Amino acid sequence: MTDLSPAAAAELVWDLKAELGEGPVWDAARGLVWSVDVKGRRLHAYGHADRSRQSWDAPDQIGFALPSEDGSLICGVRSGLYRFERGTGRFSLLQAVEADRPDNRLNDGFVSPDGALWFGSMDDGEMAQTGALYRFAGGELTRMDDGYGVTNGPAMSPDGRTLYHHDTLEKVIYAFDHADGRLSGKRRFAVTEEGYPDGPSVDTAGVLHVGLFNGWGVGRWAPDGTALPVLPLPVPAVTKAAFCGPDLKTLYCTTAWLGMGAARRADHPLAGGLFRLRVETPGLPQALFRG
Repeated sequence: MTDLSPAAAAELVWDLKAELGEGPVWDAARGLVWSVDVKGRRLHAYGHADRSRQSWDAPDQIGFALPSEDGSLICGVRSGLYRFERGTGRFSLLQAVEADRPDNRLNDGFVSPDGALWFGSMDDGEMAQTGALYRFAGGELTRMDDGYGVTNGPAMSPDGRTLYHHDTLEKVIYAFDHADGRLSGKRRFAVTEEGYPDGPSVDTAGVLHVGLFNGWGVGRWAPDGTALPVLPLPVPAVTKAAFCGPDLKTLYCTTAWLGMGAARRADHPLAGGLFRLRVETPGLPQALFRG
């Protein structure tokens, strides 16, 4: 793709200038969209209706922040899982992860309908295939798959029988058979042509929506793997799209300027912003972590 911005109907709602914006997620109880800046070590909350804005410093690089049943957030910080309390702004360590892989950090995460946390790790230098996929439930941390360059996801089909997870460096979206927290039947679901597959979400029709890093938008795939038209955004690196708002028909998209030189960043001043656009098919409700 040429380095020209396509026309887009997306609205910039917060010019965050995030180096690596990630992980938008809908907090229905508070009407907030949470997101993070991994490299900036920041946690952000945006009010869907009132456009309020609030930010906090994280203890280290932060890959995701997901709502919990008790009102806190479960966060993936570089070295482990933390609980964040909005009232105090405090992060407290819950579970150390990968003490044996000090060059890794935690990346994307997802809460399945049963309240379990699924998340991935990756080499912070984006070189070694030391990333893994984990499930955290009932206080037990389980490594579900291994050998990834850059993990992103996972996400799950509406019936809960298929789990999607990416190796971004390989441009591969994998699908697994899922049942009762167990995975089997790992297979290639799709390979991206334009851009690298970043964070995923699924709508009620089972269509997978994937942020395309250096792909200028949100890639979409039908449940049978058929590629659908890309939803364009006016910046090159789209990192994740999530269904938000009371009707779950507002797609919030985080973006990044990571890897851009000064000249290219000047050409794309909105890179790193939080965008949103309306869609016809709603997304799946955001499950809450049961800690």
